[in-house]
Amino acid sequence: MIPWLESDTPFPDVSKALTVEAPGLLAAGADLSPQRLLLAYQNGIFPWFSEGQPILWWSTDPRMVLYTDRFKISASLAKTLRKVERSRREGGPGGDRQWEVRFDSAFEDVMRACAAPRKDGPGTWISDDIIAGYGGLHALGYAHSAEVWLDGELVGGAYGVCIGRMFYGESMFARVSDASKVALAYLVAFLREQGVRMVDCQQETSHLASLGAAPIARSQFLEHLRGAIREPAIGPWKVVAPLPA
Repeated sequence: MIPWLESDTPFPDVSKALTVEAPGLLAAGADLSPQRLLLAYQNGIFPWFSEGQPILWWSTDPRMVLYTDRFKISASLAKTLRKVERSRREGGPGGDRQWEVRFDSAFEDVMRACAAPRKDGPGTWISDDIIAGYGGLHALGYAHSAEVWLDGELVGGAYGVCIGRMFYGESMFARVSDASKVALAYLVAFLREQGVRMVDCQQETSHLASLGAAPIARSQFLEHLRGAIREPAIGPWKVVAPLPA
C-alpha cells in the first residue's frame, strides 16, 4: 500500500517507489501548491494522475532524460528550423508564412493546448488544478514555456520546470507539423547555452527516443540532479538559434 500524504507530510525516500504493480509510484495525496511541487522536483519526484484519481507522485527507474548536447535534429526538422530562423531573424516570410519563437509569453495557453484532446486519444492528465499549480510556479519564475507562432497564432509549444541548471520537461503540443519539435529545439539550444546538461523526460517513449532521449538509472539521474539544482538560476530567457548560422 502506498503512503498517503497530508499537506505537511514529507515525501518518502524514492527508493520506496513501487517496482512491480505500478513501477515508480511513490505516494498519493497532498496538494499541488508551488511549495509541494518544488519539493517534489528537487527530489526527483513528479505528479501524474488521471481525472478522478487522487494526486499520484512518481519517481521512475530507469529515468528518461535528454542530454542537451545529444538532441537529434533530423533532416526534415533542420529544413523547418532554417525556415523558421530565417523568418524570425529577417522579420519577413519564412517561405510564405511568418514564424516567431518566444519564451514565457503565453504560459497558460501552452498548458491548456497541451491538455487538449489528441488525435490519437483523449485529453492529457493536465487538469485545471495542474494548470493552477504550475501557473504558481511560473509566477515564481520556476516554470517556463517555449512557444511557436505562425502568422500571429500559437501553433506549438512546450513547458517545464527549471531549478538551478536542471530542467524538467512536462509536455508539448503541435497544431501544425513539427511545431512541438521546433519549440523543443529552441528550448534545448537556450538551455545548452546556459549550461544545462540534462532535461528530465520522466518516462520512456519512442517519440522522445527519436529526439535523442534515453533511459538512465534513477541513481545516476538523482546524482546529477542534486548538483544541478544547487547551481544559480539561469536567464534571462531569450531565444537562441538551434542551428549554426
